Amino acid sequence: MSLPLKIAWRYLMSKKGHQAVNIISIVAVCGVVVATAALICVLSVFNGFRGLIMGKLAMLDPQVAITATMGKTVNDADSVIDAVSAIPGVERAVPVIEDQALAIYAQFQMPVRLKGVPDDYNKMNDMDSVIIDGEWKLRDQVSLYAVAGAGPAIRLCVRPEFLGMVRLYAPQRQGRVNIANPMGAFRQDSLFLSGIFQLQQNSYDADLIYVPLDMARNLFDYETQATQIEVKLAPGASESQVMNAIGKVLGKSYQVKNRLMQQQEAYRLVNIEKWMAFLLLAFILVIATFNVISTLSLLIIEKDESIATLRALGADDRQISRIFVLQGWLITLAGAVTGIVIGLILCLCQQQFGWLRLSGDPANMIISAYPVEVEGMDVIITLALVAAVGLLTSMVTALIMRRRLNSNSRL
Repeated sequence: MSLPLKIAWRYLMSKKGHQAVNIISIVAVCGVVVATAALICVLSVFNGFRGLIMGKLAMLDPQVAITATMGKTVNDADSVIDAVSAIPGVERAVPVIEDQALAIYAQFQMPVRLKGVPDDYNKMNDMDSVIIDGEWKLRDQVSLYAVAGAGPAIRLCVRPEFLGMVRLYAPQRQGRVNIANPMGAFRQDSLFLSGIFQLQQNSYDADLIYVPLDMARNLFDYETQATQIEVKLAPGASESQVMNAIGKVLGKSYQVKNRLMQQQEAYRLVNIEKWMAFLLLAFILVIATFNVISTLSLLIIEKDESIATLRALGADDRQISRIFVLQGWLITLAGAVTGIVIGLILCLCQQQFGWLRLSGDPANMIISAYPVEVEGMDVIITLALVAAVGLLTSMVTALIMRRRLNSNSRL
């Protein structure tokens, strides 16, 4: 340990000559501790909410989705599926058709988002786990069926056990509109409701209805096209490797997206909120460091006699300045390490016991306590921020010390 560091450590740990300096030193360290712990906790809470949202969306989003780079549909979807299915790591690939339609039940109507899928589409995801009424069924020997989100079911006032059929209307994609017969401009079909799902995510629950694939193709006037190819990976398959392989096989005419890329907007919004909170807390941390600068300023004044003694023993101005710069680093580092440890302990306690509860009726919420998820990168970023703040503190301390030494030299 170098001599300036030894002296800085002794100055930090020893009792100060004035009680006010002791109090300000404690306040300075506590300010850094609280700000650092708050950074870890807040970032972890945002990670928890992001993981919760992405986990919910992943229940229905495909692991890999393939869409056309240009245009709305993938032409000759069957040939694309054959090419994709031959790639190692792909368990299954299916075509889907998604478009807008009008749903009418009795006197109720609403625009909906229809998604035509294979009859066993529930094997592609966790659909069965989010059905709250009825069951997943798109076809039997008698009729065709739909599985609707909670939003359409409520607005149309329809339940799986109701005998009435939901009528679906979609505009003709081809041909001319006959003004004398406006209804001739629409293709229509009817089916029963077999189930209602609720993901507690507005992008799915508000207007989505699953229907049989062949019915969607007939309603939207598609033959072999699909708006998207959805891929399920084999257990243990590498997502990135499979996506790269698909991209090489299909070429630049197709876009290949994983779940995160499919929900890029939702992910971006959560990240924006997270880093805005980080900036606000970082600003608070910078303000907290002013206490460190105040502590060092008072300590420099208090140690005038010690500084004179060091000079008499042969220490130059650079070595003396380094003592107080290192003390600033020690205060910041001590506060940062303590704050990170406290923040991690609080996060682990929240994960284990759920002390902080969300306001509202627990029966209507996905979770009752704030979710937390600690990420190593957040800890590293927090340390980097504290290091930058420590550098700022050291620069200010060096400037103050230089001026003090110059003034003492004149005297």
